[in-house]
Amino acid sequence: MKIFFAFALSLPVFFSCALAGEADVTDARAKETSPGVFRFTVTVFHKDEGWEHYADRWEILGPDDVILATRVLTHPHVHEQPFTRAMDDVRLPTDVHNVTIRAHDSVHGYGGKTFRLSIRE
Repeated sequence: MKIFFAFALSLPVFFSCALAGEADVTDARAKETSPGVFRFTVTVFHKDEGWEHYADRWEILGPDDVILATRVLTHPHVHEQPFTRAMDDVRLPTDVHNVTIRAHDSVHGYGGKTFRLSIRE
């Protein structure tokens, strides 16, 4: 009986985490501010629930999924969905023409929708 009771108490937490899902990148823009240096503006959607489960960063990936830059998100955005944040002074190698942007959340890690962006045409 004690095991059943403990399991029953844990169900709301389990389902709450499952409902929030993974963090999705829904839009992204890049603007070259000086040669080889960019400002990225990225929109993320995640059903943040508070400090226990929220989108906590997004990353810019180059070829072979090499992380080129990371924007840490320092707090939940429970009442601001989707939300947009920028990152300045991102230096990209001249041979990088496309990047992929992915988001991360504090429970699921990676796995939501990514966004592919052409940098240099």
